[in-house]
Amino acid sequence: MKKLAALILAMCITATLAVGCTKEEAPGANADTAAGEGQSTAATLKVGMICGAKTIDDKSFNQATWEGIQRAAEDFDIETKYLIPSDMSTAGYLQEIQNLYDAGYRMIVTPGYVFSKAIFDAQTLYPDCKFVILDSAPQDDGAEEAVIAANTAAIDYAAQESGFVAGFACALQIKEGEFGALFGQEIPPTKLFKTGFQQGVIYANENFDTNIKMKDENFVWSGSFSDAALGQQITAQLFNSGVNLVYCACGTTALGGFNEAKARVEKGEEVWTVGCDVDQYEDGLLENGNSVTMTSTMKNLGNSTYDMIKAELDGTFEGGKLVIFDAKNGGTGIPAENPNLSAEVQAEADAVLEKIISGEIVVSTEETDVTAYN
Repeated sequence: MKKLAALILAMCITATLAVGCTKEEAPGANADTAAGEGQSTAATLKVGMICGAKTIDDKSFNQATWEGIQRAAEDFDIETKYLIPSDMSTAGYLQEIQNLYDAGYRMIVTPGYVFSKAIFDAQTLYPDCKFVILDSAPQDDGAEEAVIAANTAAIDYAAQESGFVAGFACALQIKEGEFGALFGQEIPPTKLFKTGFQQGVIYANENFDTNIKMKDENFVWSGSFSDAALGQQITAQLFNSGVNLVYCACGTTALGGFNEAKARVEKGEEVWTVGCDVDQYEDGLLENGNSVTMTSTMKNLGNSTYDMIKAELDGTFEGGKLVIFDAKNGGTGIPAENPNLSAEVQAEADAVLEKIISGEIVVSTEETDVTAYN
C-alpha cells in the first residue's frame, strides 16, 4: 500500500508540472489564440519586419517603417524584431517570414513593392498571422489584380501628390534651370513620384512664370535601390549635362546622388537634390551646416505602420482591403520645415497642397509628356 501511495503521489506531481509548463508556453506560442478572437494584446503581440534592403539604416523606406514600429514598441510595450534576408527574392522573403512566424511573431510588416508576391503566398500559408504591406498589395506573378486576404492590410500612397508639391516648390525657388532625376527600379510607386514631380514643375512654369526645362533622357532609371556608387555616377552625368537639380528617389542608391551634389557644392558649383520617402535634408548636409537638399517627397511610412499596430491592439485591424494614404489624411506632401525654401515659396507650396486636399488640383497618375519643356 505504501508503494502504491507513493506511485500515485509521483504521478500527481508529474501531471501538475506538465500543466504548469503548458500554461507558461501558451501565450508566447500563439498570441492570437491567447488573446481570444484572433486579437493580440500589448503583453503578447510580437511585431516583425522583413527588410527590402541590405540595411535597416537606409535613410529611406526601411528605416522609416522600422521607426514607426519602434515608436509603437515604446508606447505599447510590444516585442519587435527585423530580419534582413540574405536572398532578396520572393523565396528569401518567404523564408524570413517563416522564421518570424516560427518564433511567435503574429504581425509582420513588409515595406515595399518587392514583397507583393511573398505576401500573396504568406497570407494563405499563415492565416492566423496579420500582414501589413506598404506601398503595394499582395499579387501573384503575372496576375492583373491584387488579392488581399482578410488577415492582410495593404497600404498605398498617392505619391504623385508629394511629387507635385516638391516639383512645384523647387521650380518656384530656383526659377530658372534644368531638372533631372535618379530613380531605382521602374515600378508603379516610383512612376507616380516621377509624373507628379514633372506635373508640379509644369504647373509652376505655366502659372508662376518659372522657366524650368526637363528632358526625358534626364529622368534616369538606375535599376537599383541599393547601389550608391552607381547613383553617384549617374548623378555626375546629369550635372555634367547641364542639370542643376536632381530628384533622387531610389533608396540607398540616392546617397550617391547626395554625395556627388555635396562634392560639387564644396567646389563652388550651385546644384541641388530632392530626397524621397523621408525628409533627407540631413543626407545633404555640408561641413558648413548647409544642405544640398531642397526638399523631399514624403510618405508618412512610420505613421502608417504605427496606426496598423495600434489597430491590432485595439481590435480594429481591418484586413482585406487597400488603404490609400494621401494629402487628405496626411499621408503625402513635403516636410513641414524646408530650410532651403524661402518663406514665400513655403507658403505657396502649402497653398498648393491645400488645393490638392480640396480637389481644386487633381494630380494625374498618367505619364507626363515633357516634350514642350525641353
